[in-house]
Amino acid sequence: MVSALVKPGRQLAKRLLLLQTGVVLATAIMAVFAVSVDWGISALIGGSIFVVANAVFAGCAFLFSGASKARLVMASFYGGEVLKILITVILFSLVYLYTEVELVPLKLAYLLVLGINIFGPVLFINNNK
Repeated sequence: MVSALVKPGRQLAKRLLLLQTGVVLATAIMAVFAVSVDWGISALIGGSIFVVANAVFAGCAFLFSGASKARLVMASFYGGEVLKILITVILFSLVYLYTEVELVPLKLAYLLVLGINIFGPVLFINNNK
């Protein structure tokens, strides 16, 4: 019963992560053909940073469910958000330190997927009615 309450949220998170992954891949491919391979790789890395961090957050957010575990639900949600921010900072730091990427497509792809994360659920929720 409890897992039935969480199932719609998990499905929405999966659909959102699949949409984000598809947009990252499409953006990277378009950047390769429109500008250069370096832009495509940079766009892929930038978008992937957000998708990986968001996947970790989604895993943490749906770790617990039910009213009896309300404190654990809130703790896992906030812990997941903190972990998401830390992963984002660490991955950007690693990219800046150890790779030579184009900054424009890296940041644009990240911001594009961030925008999808903001507006994507609205599209999914309206389609279910």
